Amino acid sequence: MGPFLPDAVRDHAVHRPDAPAVTEGGRTVSYGELDARSNRLAQALLAEGLPPGARVGCLARPGLLTAEALLACAKAGLVLTPVNWRLAEPELAAVGRDAEFAAVLTQEEFLPGARAIRAVLPKAPLIVDGPSAPGPDELAHELWLGSAPDRDPGRGGPGEADTVCLQLYTSGTTGQPKGVLTTLGNLDGGPHILGEVGWDADSVSMNAMPFFHIAGAGWLVQALVVGAHTVTVPDLVPQRVVEIMEERRITHTFFVPAVLHMLTALPDITARDFSALRLIAYGASPITPALLRRSMDVFGCGFLQIYGQTETAGAATRLLPQDHDPDGPRAHLLRSAGNTRPDVEVRVVDPVSGEPLPSGAVGEICTRSHYVTPGYWHRPEESARLFTEDGWLRTGDAGYLDADGYLFITDRIKDMVITGGENVYPVEVEAALSEHPAVLDVAVFGTPDERWGEAVTAAVVLRPDAGEVSSAELIAFARERIASYKKPRIVLFLDELPRNPTGKILKRVLRERFVEQQP
Repeated sequence: MGPFLPDAVRDHAVHRPDAPAVTEGGRTVSYGELDARSNRLAQALLAEGLPPGARVGCLARPGLLTAEALLACAKAGLVLTPVNWRLAEPELAAVGRDAEFAAVLTQEEFLPGARAIRAVLPKAPLIVDGPSAPGPDELAHELWLGSAPDRDPGRGGPGEADTVCLQLYTSGTTGQPKGVLTTLGNLDGGPHILGEVGWDADSVSMNAMPFFHIAGAGWLVQALVVGAHTVTVPDLVPQRVVEIMEERRITHTFFVPAVLHMLTALPDITARDFSALRLIAYGASPITPALLRRSMDVFGCGFLQIYGQTETAGAATRLLPQDHDPDGPRAHLLRSAGNTRPDVEVRVVDPVSGEPLPSGAVGEICTRSHYVTPGYWHRPEESARLFTEDGWLRTGDAGYLDADGYLFITDRIKDMVITGGENVYPVEVEAALSEHPAVLDVAVFGTPDERWGEAVTAAVVLRPDAGEVSSAELIAFARERIASYKKPRIVLFLDELPRNPTGKILKRVLRERFVEQQP
């Protein structure tokens, strides 16, 4: 394994000190500067008395601060904990209290949330990005950093694969968010991931994902390990994203399907120059075949699907670019999440007995690899339930493996709709409805039904130029493509679908809205 992130950046700083490392807006730091600034940040945190393993909270958009903070914590034996800045102040305080922050890094725009965290953790230093401190008992990041020595603490090297360096909180679409422990070894992509993405030192990566999401953190780590240039996008504005892709000659990027949906809907998207683009990786939520085909037509580059979750550091299976062939004999693979790398195991088991199932049988997806988390922070019982007795991680996703080892995800087990005794997986219905030319966005979920137990219900967003489209028309359209019992019985027309910050549709919110509207 390795080199891990700290040693990789140390090596780039010695052999390629002037190579660009991270760009935020009009400012770029080289690998030599990134190495030195992260040394100072590590020493400044240690000088505040933080012990090994202490959690450092971070409320910041993707950019220089997040890159420096992750590297500094890994070098100092500390644990960076990025926090979703969109949370309400009581939620931020709850995360801070749960993680037991020993220090908090923030940008000025997120000061109210950072101060809410500090209100429950008054001993934690609050460091604000900028030249001067905005309030009493708050530290100005640049002044504070300038007083620290450029001396590498030396942690994060060989033999530290099991050292936790990152703690990400799950999105919390249901229940309380949990802190997922992520080690240096979990983040080690090795030759398999790095080779499949096609990284090299000349790559120019766009990082448009929030850093509190494994896709944002993991994508940054990969780029820094290979010595690529990362261009960060602090605020995801679709028009600005495509402008940056053109101006910076982006070669690699990662998008969630919701972002692909927004970008491909831009009126001038086909006039853009994406000739430098080599690969778009995508994942974090299901994608419909219609959106995938549209994205492939627009961007004209290789596509790599990544299936995983925070608990697997984003790595479980992948659908390689050569498997993205919509007009070939294996076009059905576009509906799959691909197959496994040599360093990952995946199997499908009966969710009740835990027994492995044969190919084609739907069950719970389990995985085992060095990417898998050691568990949740301060939740031993939930950590124990996360694993089978023989060490396989339960993903909570339902799916099946075909005879060739390709994984097809049917949905979250909890999102499965049971109607009239039959199991319906929403992703199948969503894929069928998304083929209708008037459908822009769709989410399928179950709602209470006296006769059937649950009714298959579709929330649909129509294209602006769709004209008149009835629920009966969409139901009939789906019936032509899937079994009758799977077709939606109810169609709701909405202006937009509720999503969390990472683009996942909040089906719980849709269910609650539906129930509230019933007499």
